[in-house]
Amino acid sequence: MEKGKVYALLKRVKETNPLIHNITNIVVANFSANGLLALGASPVMADAVEEAAEMAKAAAAVVLNMGTLNRESVEAMITAGKSANESETPVILDPVGVGATSYRTQAAQRLLQEVKFSIIRGNAAEIANLIGEKWEIKGVDAGNMKGDVLTLAANAAKRLNTVVVVTGKEDVISNGMLTNVVHNGHPILTKVTGTGCLLSAVVGAFAAVEKNHLDAATAALIFYGVAAEIAANKTDEQGPGSFQIEFINQLSLVSSSEIDLYGSFYTI
Repeated sequence: MEKGKVYALLKRVKETNPLIHNITNIVVANFSANGLLALGASPVMADAVEEAAEMAKAAAAVVLNMGTLNRESVEAMITAGKSANESETPVILDPVGVGATSYRTQAAQRLLQEVKFSIIRGNAAEIANLIGEKWEIKGVDAGNMKGDVLTLAANAAKRLNTVVVVTGKEDVISNGMLTNVVHNGHPILTKVTGTGCLLSAVVGAFAAVEKNHLDAATAALIFYGVAAEIAANKTDEQGPGSFQIEFINQLSLVSSSEIDLYGSFYTI
């Protein structure tokens, strides 16, 4: 994938204003909605099971986030996911905290059994636990990073028959045959809650306008990481609150020249 495609897909999002249906968690709904609006997508945060199928059918992508689970939200996710599958609408899973509790892990396995996912994005611990591999997890965060993330991503993609995104110091995106590694981003992202969840929503926006989901996810991560780097530079020494505001600004303002200048990735 060429760097030029990153901005081309971002431009397509801005031009088409795709509706992104999010069933997400109470911690991040506002942040995710504002982030999607900033880059040009149209968010809807609808989690009632009674309207999940209808809303998913109307959407250009569906993003299912397991951050704050309950029985009703799981049913809504499955209903929305099945409806999106029927319409051949991309579905993105963010398996927040999988492995932290048995309920969370069982819910993720049920989702995998009943819904076909286009892209799954999580940290290394979440992706490992999703496929039954041992990896430390602390609450909903990754624990000690012990293991080969490149192999993890490729293996998970093959086993789950989807594109897998493993985010961390380096972001790894794989479809099981090709693997891209993105070097963009900034450590301060870990100091603002919901940046991973917003990233999954942004991946959904890019998948809404690009059928090659490996390219869509890779472009989303490059764009997101460049926006974070610029925001971090502009708010240096001001702290995470100032960064969060500027980050939303940069999701709206990142230019093609900045993506060309700062975008960093390779394929293996």
